[in-house]
Amino acid sequence: MEERVFKRKLYEKMLEWKRERAGSTALLIKGARRVGKSTLAEEFAKREYDSYLLIDFTETSQEIKDLFNDLSDLDSLFLQLQFHFHKRLTPRQSAIIFDEVQECPMARQAIKKLVKDGRYDYIETGSLISIKKNIQNIRIPSEETRLTLFPMDYEEFRWALGDEVTIPMCRELFEKRQPFGDGVIRKLLRDFRLYMLVGGMPQAVNTYLKANNLSVVDAVKREIIELYADDFRKIDPTGKATRLFYAIPGQLNKNASRYQVSGIIDQGRQDRVEELLQDMEDSQVVLFSHHANDPHVGLPLHADSDKYKMFMTDTGLFVTLAFRDKDFTENSIYAKLLSDKLPADLGYVYENVVAQMLRAAGNELFYHTWPTESGKHNYEIDFLLSRGNKICPIEVKSSGYKRHASLDAFSCKYPDRILHRYLIYTKDYRKEGDLEMVPVFLTMCL
Repeated sequence: MEERVFKRKLYEKMLEWKRERAGSTALLIKGARRVGKSTLAEEFAKREYDSYLLIDFTETSQEIKDLFNDLSDLDSLFLQLQFHFHKRLTPRQSAIIFDEVQECPMARQAIKKLVKDGRYDYIETGSLISIKKNIQNIRIPSEETRLTLFPMDYEEFRWALGDEVTIPMCRELFEKRQPFGDGVIRKLLRDFRLYMLVGGMPQAVNTYLKANNLSVVDAVKREIIELYADDFRKIDPTGKATRLFYAIPGQLNKNASRYQVSGIIDQGRQDRVEELLQDMEDSQVVLFSHHANDPHVGLPLHADSDKYKMFMTDTGLFVTLAFRDKDFTENSIYAKLLSDKLPADLGYVYENVVAQMLRAAGNELFYHTWPTESGKHNYEIDFLLSRGNKICPIEVKSSGYKRHASLDAFSCKYPDRILHRYLIYTKDYRKEGDLEMVPVFLTMCL
């Protein structure tokens, strides 16, 4: 299947790097596998340079990899690369792409000298977890500008569908705090639910555009999930990381105040569990939201490293992971979600998409819980945003249900800390006093 080249927001940051750094650093694009790093790097090189040379270290010969073991003669190195790849390079007008650079650690180490030489620009791609596992014996170059590519956000998804109008109009109405109206909001929410099912993995989006069949898309997502599971098995042959990964939907479904590792694996040595969790976070396949013990400005200062929730970076994959034990034809979740008939006990799907959207917009993830007056249950603020010298508490509902006991209790407990209060739900925009009820697709605007 021919892959489309999708418009990505990171492209503008890459242009900024090229313009401002002018060859003084290499660009490292990191992110989970299959998010489109290689495609984006090559498209950028095609459009922004007179010529480029791409070295895919997962496929290139050992002979090419060995060229980076000896950098004493850069003229010879560049000559051999041009002859091998049949590409002519022009100083300051050409780029060299090190694709999947983790597969050739010496090429990564060579960046320092190559950048200092100054003849060409360098773009590296790789997944952070793989890069970490292959750098033990090399000197990490400081001459790198690092950017993270996430799965396609909702606006990028709309672009892929040929729609560059909807999201700017939504932002404009939100800035005016203006409702959309019944007919419009129904369409906007239906369109957004399609994004929740397809997700933002370029391969899944491309499959949807080609086949217009969610069963085929589901099969592609299952392949990606198995790829991630295999990656976790490589870093942890015991299978613990894989089990922790598979358990994400179930843990969210429990509506507990934290991810309970002890219910999934035998924890063993605490330092080993912490290493596994760090590897999972570095994979950028999952997102961590940490409990803020004191919900105040500077949320990272008050984060509890032992109390956290885990989400998937892509909600399309999350839906498939949650129901991977069933064949697509037996799975009613797609029909229910598209028709807005999702049962209340599946509301964690909406919590995951809100987490994904907040993170893609550049926010770190934090939440806060505290006991109710009876002590039998907890109040919970699903997400906290830091804005200026104030915070914005967010509660997520999977329906149009407007009850917000946790938000109200939080307001009573921390009245001087709050800038805005948000209830994210599946109805039109409303405002009641200082509480803003925001349709879920506007999460990117908060």
